[in-house]
Amino acid sequence: MSARRGPLPLTVIGGFLGAGKTTLLARILRESRGQRLAVLVNDFGALNIDAELVVAKDGDMIALTNGCACCSIGDDLTDALIRVLAAPAPFDAVVIEASGISDPWRIAQVGLADPGLSLDGVIVLVDAATVLEQAADPLLADSLRRQLKAADLVVINKADLVDAGRLEQVRDWVAGAVPDAPTFVARRANVPLALISGAAMPVPPDTDAVGGPGSGSEVAEWSAHRGHEGGHGGHAHGSDGHDLGDPAHGAVFETWSCRPQRMLPAQALRDWLRSRPTGVLRLKGLVRTDEHGWAEVQFAGRRGSLRRARNEPRGEAAVVAIGLRGCLPTGALQRLFDDARAA
Repeated sequence: MSARRGPLPLTVIGGFLGAGKTTLLARILRESRGQRLAVLVNDFGALNIDAELVVAKDGDMIALTNGCACCSIGDDLTDALIRVLAAPAPFDAVVIEASGISDPWRIAQVGLADPGLSLDGVIVLVDAATVLEQAADPLLADSLRRQLKAADLVVINKADLVDAGRLEQVRDWVAGAVPDAPTFVARRANVPLALISGAAMPVPPDTDAVGGPGSGSEVAEWSAHRGHEGGHGGHAHGSDGHDLGDPAHGAVFETWSCRPQRMLPAQALRDWLRSRPTGVLRLKGLVRTDEHGWAEVQFAGRRGSLRRARNEPRGEAAVVAIGLRGCLPTGALQRLFDDARAA
């Protein structure tokens, strides 16, 4: 059996029926971009996976030609996760569908409790056409707010089914319900894979220290409902400005990267992560710190972590961040990761 280096990153996808979870999960399986992803769903028959992508079916698990797998949760999530963790060829990440009006945080807690898993984030989808009515329904409102409270990223889906005025109302309502959660406006659940799983983060050129292959052309719009530190000054050591979105659809993302040459102060990194930095969708890196030596630093939505690296990297220290063009706080990132010195 192949051994995986460290815990398996876990992402939980939540949202009411009709919000677009199935569409998003099917897209994840089709467009894995070189990542071996295990997607756990309640009913993989609903995904309508193209027959030509299926190479094998073993009970409740379907193996695909791109190395991904789809597994039915059935009545036992723990059993499904055991099968994924015991797979002969290790996966890069696992994505779990939270059913219907269930609380995605209950599933996310599995990632916090199981040493074989590491919680990567909770993503909750809402239907732009129906969410305001759901929020006003006394039978649904509590469940909806509970889902959103757990979210590291809120996807306002089906934006093409409402007019601009309605969309703005939805954005304002979401901002009021979860003011510190980033929101992402999408059509047909077209969300960049790099925002769903840190395993799909782009890699700085000529290094194997961070992440995996970058995301390609995507359709969506990032909105923080908060102030942004714009500008692109101070780029160095690989601030590449690669787009992660399709300009034709008005959504252009960029990446910022650097290779810190100095030992970084761990406390400064922790303080920055706790500040929930505006404009950063995701950040991932391996750096040297004054407390841990080599350390992994990650940030996604509202969740950040700094911990001792499990293995010393073969390449240099490297950090990659993703944000919307013009909103990524490159100056602050530059000062923190490239100009900082250990105390």
